[in-house]
Amino acid sequence: MATILITGGCGFIGVNLINFLRRKQPQFDIVVLDNLILGKREYLNEYDVEFIEGDIRDKSLVTDLMKRVDIVIHLAADTRVLESIENPDFNFDVNVNGTYNLLRAARLCNVERFICASTGGAIIGEAAPPVHEKMVPRPLSPYGASKLMAEGYLSAFHGSYGMQTVALRFSNVYGPRSFLKGSIVALIFKKVLKNETLTIYGDGMQTRDYVYADDICNAIVKSMQVNGGGHVFQLGTGEATTLNDLVSEVQSIIGDDYNLPVEYQNFRVGEVKLNFTDISHAKKELGYQPKVKLNEGLALTWEWFLKQSAV
Repeated sequence: MATILITGGCGFIGVNLINFLRRKQPQFDIVVLDNLILGKREYLNEYDVEFIEGDIRDKSLVTDLMKRVDIVIHLAADTRVLESIENPDFNFDVNVNGTYNLLRAARLCNVERFICASTGGAIIGEAAPPVHEKMVPRPLSPYGASKLMAEGYLSAFHGSYGMQTVALRFSNVYGPRSFLKGSIVALIFKKVLKNETLTIYGDGMQTRDYVYADDICNAIVKSMQVNGGGHVFQLGTGEATTLNDLVSEVQSIIGDDYNLPVEYQNFRVGEVKLNFTDISHAKKELGYQPKVKLNEGLALTWEWFLKQSAV
């Protein structure tokens, strides 16, 4: 029976992935490594997993873990764009040094497959969408630069040591279990429940590719089976949605019992204005096909937030 190490497994995508694996691929043993800075141990209470509190930068801990691991799914990261601008040293230490530390230990312990969460828009920077894997990266933020460096090491460890590496460039992932997630969909629903005003930076015409968590989890599972290494896949829906349209969709879902007041302020430095994803490469090589439409996914996410507010 194969053992999977999931770093950052108490985070939003990590908890969704564990839920997905337990529903769809229950044969795996799962070990979770998380430092609990953003996640909480109790998010895993309903799942049969082994939990270890620790940091991906801890060399001895990571090396000991790798001795009994077959597959690494590396989700732990400092993903906050604006904070990376304010504190690039911390972002570099977590995302670059942390990823290298995991790769180094995986190589020493002969772990053959290493899957890493990356990012689409933040790596490519300001470019005419759709974003695809052949575009020249020009990051606008230290966060984007750190993920580009991590991808470089994934490629190098495949080229030099034969490790089967996969970088998955997530677009804007949303869905249930977004306990502490600061992305826009989770933020909007939290604002609705608190009856607070949503601030939109810019004119609201900036576009993103919003992909439901289960579709991303399905892609992660498929990447555990892809041949070879050095792979990079853009993952999203292939559809652009403006922030204004996202707000309109949410307003139609929450109904008349809830309000979502909106105010507009100036654009913020370091944020990409127009972005959506070309997923044709992932479709061809992974058999990836997102299934959940935006209105359906938002309704499921809103239902989850309502249940949490009632607890």
